[in-house]
Amino acid sequence: MSKSLLTVAMPKGRIFEEAVGLLRQAGYAIPEEFDESRKLIIDVPESGMRFILAKPMDVPTYVEHGVADVGVAGKDVMLEEERDVYEVLDLKISACYMAVAALPSYDPSADVAPKIASKYPKLTSDYFREQGEQVEIIKLNGSIELAPIVGLADRIVDIVSTGQTLKENGLVEIETMIPITSRFIVNPVSYRTKSKQIDEMVDRLAEVVSEEVAK
Repeated sequence: MSKSLLTVAMPKGRIFEEAVGLLRQAGYAIPEEFDESRKLIIDVPESGMRFILAKPMDVPTYVEHGVADVGVAGKDVMLEEERDVYEVLDLKISACYMAVAALPSYDPSADVAPKIASKYPKLTSDYFREQGEQVEIIKLNGSIELAPIVGLADRIVDIVSTGQTLKENGLVEIETMIPITSRFIVNPVSYRTKSKQIDEMVDRLAEVVSEEVAK
């Protein structure tokens, strides 16, 4: 990790856009061209930060191993990955939820050996174990909605934002599991060695978040 710059691991996509918006509201000077860059590592010396842009699932790994001091990760990723990091602030961005879905014809009473497809095998397994239901988990990396359509699985567990993707693929939500938002996470060693920078960042972001919630 950088000695002078605070290294921030960020996921690409919607979370990135909303998190950068929060940082700007918190008074950090992040240039507009930052949004369009295709670089994976971007230094923003005017804000004292270096950004690492990664896959959402990889952000906690970069933070845990100290490649990044801090990061932004969805609660779904935190539950799935269980990395040794501090989760210090709910940024309340990219709100969605985890849900169970199936075809409209799905009959739970006929589900004697249920198969459930998901990108989140650990989270899914933990959830159904808590429900007292024994299931077989099939891990997929994309297009989860395809699994019930082609007969690979009886149900799926996935992130739902608007529900449009389920609807377009002829699936219905049958159970809401947990709400998901993005969290600000910190490497434990960095929290000691760069505590002043990190605490200032957390305080500034927390103020913006509370103002947004109050609107």
